[in-house]
Amino acid sequence: MGAEHARLFIEEGARIVIGDILDAEGQALSVELGENVVYVHLDVTKPGDWIHAVDTAVQRFGGLDILVNNAGIAEFAPIAETSMALWDRTLAVNLTGPFRGVMAALSELKKSGRASIINLSSTAGFVGYEGLSVYNASKFGVRGLTKSMALDLAKHGIRVNSVHPGVIKTPLSAGLSESPSHVAMRRMGEPREVSYLVLFLASDEASFCTGAEYLADGGEIAGLANNAILSRHTV
Repeated sequence: MGAEHARLFIEEGARIVIGDILDAEGQALSVELGENVVYVHLDVTKPGDWIHAVDTAVQRFGGLDILVNNAGIAEFAPIAETSMALWDRTLAVNLTGPFRGVMAALSELKKSGRASIINLSSTAGFVGYEGLSVYNASKFGVRGLTKSMALDLAKHGIRVNSVHPGVIKTPLSAGLSESPSHVAMRRMGEPREVSYLVLFLASDEASFCTGAEYLADGGEIAGLANNAILSRHTV
């Protein structure tokens, strides 16, 4: 999804720094999008990488107004088979990563006076999924962290919101059905459908939006799974 966020922001006239651990892909995207994009190597678990990314934005573009925390990983494991290594690795990327990003960017975001932070969570920040206890914990954590940050940072003119995608066509969803029965719209979402929501929250049109969560899930958690259970027991 991050690549699609970048494409949409560039289309709207933004100047951006993009980061990833996949350097070849990141460099290729930077070339594709042109002179208003700078790619940096960014492992979200490493504070030094975050500092370099923020410094690059300030040096190249003169400041920082928007932070999108998009990195995420997921691995299926029943709770009885969940290792501490999986727990530590998942939370380091999915929850501590956004925290590190905000801490690295905060002083520059305060200078903006009208900054926006968008943290990518998931429908797994609302409901539990079998075999995804660690992922669930990380995404509920992002939702809670977002709300608390919004309260702390409103006085600095910084808005903080979370975006909660459902099943989206990304590498994380590889192998899943493209017509998921638990989604009201009976399809996967496209990355750009999430990007439009991220763009809105970054924009001045969302100037009164903070501390909230925004779903892009095709109706996944509206109750369809519960309806299926009820229908099986209806006579």
